[in-house]
Amino acid sequence: MNLKKIITITSVVLITILMVYGFIIVRQIFSANTKFAENEIYVYVPTGSNYEEVKKIVAPYIENMDYFDLVADKRGYIGNVIPGRFLFTKGMNSYELVKTLRLNSAVKLAFNNQERVEDLAGRVGSQIEADSLSLLTAFKDSIFLKENGFNEENVLAMFIPNTYEVYWNTTAVKFRDKMIKEYRNFWTTERVAKAKKQGLTPIEATILASIVHKESVKKDERPRIAGVYLNRIRVGMPLQADPTVIFAMKKKSNDFNQVIKRVFYNDLTMRHPYNTYMNLGLPPGPIAMPDITALEAVLNPEKNDFIYFCASVDRFGYHEFAATLPEHNKNAKKYSDWINSQGVKR
Repeated sequence: MNLKKIITITSVVLITILMVYGFIIVRQIFSANTKFAENEIYVYVPTGSNYEEVKKIVAPYIENMDYFDLVADKRGYIGNVIPGRFLFTKGMNSYELVKTLRLNSAVKLAFNNQERVEDLAGRVGSQIEADSLSLLTAFKDSIFLKENGFNEENVLAMFIPNTYEVYWNTTAVKFRDKMIKEYRNFWTTERVAKAKKQGLTPIEATILASIVHKESVKKDERPRIAGVYLNRIRVGMPLQADPTVIFAMKKKSNDFNQVIKRVFYNDLTMRHPYNTYMNLGLPPGPIAMPDITALEAVLNPEKNDFIYFCASVDRFGYHEFAATLPEHNKNAKKYSDWINSQGVKR
């Protein structure tokens, strides 16, 4: 066999080997490499994770880890792990999986109706990597509070209930700093002016809005209730808001899981900073996180002459309003008789 023929055969063999090898590599990189039934899943890579830890996290969802390792090595991922939340879709190949692990997905984080800042920390901590303790520590940081005009009692006023986009691995401090920016964005010059017109600062407006929020779930009634409370403030009358008494009872007992449906006369005489029957003016902080409609109700209250109101027995969820005490006593007796007939003890 002459040299030329040997070279030709050798070349063909090498090319064939290279083609087979290339096919194998392409198959390893670009063939589907997932093993979950869902159309998509999210995987979470904690801050500080190394590649071996990532492999343990993704292993339940990947068919062939050798293929994944090969691509991770070739793509330089092994030494450059990124923390966050990542979206895997069914049928992804190894190349796509590694590429996805570099694309941190934002979380749509939502919160509302939180009664205390501790509850808020728990709610947020269930949606991002930062735990409730680190969040609460960040929220109550004394330097941060002082620099931004808050204290531990009223810091809940800083959080505007909404849905926000944040990264899952956002730290507690970064989340808090985002919330103060959102607070400033909400309190526009126009809104601050409206609060001032009612004789309130933004924090005071939020505290009053929290009471309005708790008094009625009927959004169309909230401006009227806000008007009543502002009337009481103007004439130097205590707010006499039952929701503040309920909050005081929970705070005093440190049991915020209890359900209190009825407030009795003895409860009204309880000595506590949040009892607005015993103290003039607003309580030290919000008694809940008011939603936007409650805040807008305080900023745009109904102008009325009402001083009193109580729950209606004819329009459940709504209230009966009165400008005089005799009229209010009549409404209150009607409600008291009805609730007694229902056997509501507490």
